[in-house]
Amino acid sequence: MTGKKSRAGLLMLRAAKWAGLTSMGAALAFLLSAWAGSSIPRNPNWTEPDDGVEIMLASNGIHTEIIMPLANDVIDWRGVFPLRDIHAASRPYTHVSVSWGERAFFLETPTWADVSPATVISAMTGGDGVVHVAWYVRPAPDPHVRPLRVSRENYEALVTEIKAQLALPEARKAYRGYAAHDVFYDAIGTYHVGNTCNQWTSDRLAASGIKTGQWTPMAGGVMKWVPALEQR
Repeated sequence: MTGKKSRAGLLMLRAAKWAGLTSMGAALAFLLSAWAGSSIPRNPNWTEPDDGVEIMLASNGIHTEIIMPLANDVIDWRGVFPLRDIHAASRPYTHVSVSWGERAFFLETPTWADVSPATVISAMTGGDGVVHVAWYVRPAPDPHVRPLRVSRENYEALVTEIKAQLALPEARKAYRGYAAHDVFYDAIGTYHVGNTCNQWTSDRLAASGIKTGQWTPMAGGVMKWVPALEQR
């Protein structure tokens, strides 16, 4: 019996080591493919125009968002995202940001402490998308909030792209945000490992004619295409 138990324990140990090595290999392969895919440009000949609309790309290191002027002659975002949907509706907002992600992850994890392995696994294997909308007052550029000037035509296309990602108005429900200045809305699309929040950001930029990476599952793959302040 002792010998059988020893052999069983050895087999279990070997299986655990193999599973660990397999997981490490898969993670390394994912990181390498993400780096390679994000280094291949879409719209490679695009350059920032001298005149146009200034947007911003922001990142917290994990998630990216597109920040745009609250209103100009192309669009007034208050007509798409009513200020009544947020608690602090009376602030003098100048900009609005839009990003996309998995519904359960966004709505059920208001802080990183609420994130569980089950939530992450569920999101990566497939989940409905929601759009996160946040309102800002004169956001200041910094290493994590980078301005990017685009042509009027680029911006018009970007607006069209973002609006097309929303559920139809009659089916679009608003969900409480993390703070007084943000809100979530129903959106189209399914989140999974091949279609992450950051891929959504770069897909919107690429479809608008703006240079960005081919496959950008991680935030750095999006931000690497936006010059930092010291590079301007």
